[in-house]
Amino acid sequence: MTLTVPVAAMLGLGTAFGLALIVLGFSGRDTGPADSTPADSDAAPWWSRWTAGRGPVDRRRLAVCVAVGVVVAVLTRWPVAAVLCALGAWVLPAIIGPDRDHARRVARIEAIATWTEALRDNLSGAAGLEQAITTSAIESPQPVRDEVTRLATRLQRGWRLSAALRTFAAELADPTADLVVAGLLMAARGSAGQLGDVLGELATSARAKVASRQRIAASRKSNRTSARVIVAVTLAMAGFLTLLNRGYLVPFDTATGQLVLLLAGACFGLAFFWLAKLMRDRDTSRILQSVAAGADTRAVVRS
Repeated sequence: MTLTVPVAAMLGLGTAFGLALIVLGFSGRDTGPADSTPADSDAAPWWSRWTAGRGPVDRRRLAVCVAVGVVVAVLTRWPVAAVLCALGAWVLPAIIGPDRDHARRVARIEAIATWTEALRDNLSGAAGLEQAITTSAIESPQPVRDEVTRLATRLQRGWRLSAALRTFAAELADPTADLVVAGLLMAARGSAGQLGDVLGELATSARAKVASRQRIAASRKSNRTSARVIVAVTLAMAGFLTLLNRGYLVPFDTATGQLVLLLAGACFGLAFFWLAKLMRDRDTSRILQSVAAGADTRAVVRS
């Protein structure tokens, strides 16, 4: 069968709208303050717990993807192309664009190293570990400032040091931070000997990890460049054929052609998924993975 322009536009619009609803459904929302209790999280619906680690959806980015799907549906009259282009507009920027996730992770590790060094320096002039932590929050690095500030606030409110540190580790959710928190937990239990030296070694290890990540990122630039070339050539060829040789693409106007286009898009999607997996950072496992993210205030406040 042959698709007319209005029908194809309506199909593309409906498909894009359905895609938007799917993205919204699987995108988490703000789960509330960091000091929420486990009882609240256990009482939450299963879908809220499943999406607890997901951030809010980027509505502007979603609107762009929907607009791309609609425009492609109108220009090509191919519903499958509209869906593929909308998905590509959502996924491809993370593959061919700047690696913001790597930059964020590196900045977080560097900030943890800087805060660890500041905490080590504060130990000599502070009355104890809690005071040193509270003092370090004043000029903590920006990437961890909110978490360190909340840690200091909990200590000022009377939280036990061990509970406040475990909540702090759960908020950062970083293997490097887990090592620092593990050393502080040992100090909180009374094993504070040579804590300054331990913190200094952990800070040095964190900076070495940053250097290693930078080298790995440099080696992965070729993969990102290859992805950009593939995307550019594919889009240029599709645009050239659509504008200058529309007759060559007539077979795709049929249902069978749409099925073939779907299979081709699936092959491209699988290839880009594999490429994204190659470029993904593989961090070490967290040693405090099982800590409670939010302890009950009634149980952790000192009596």
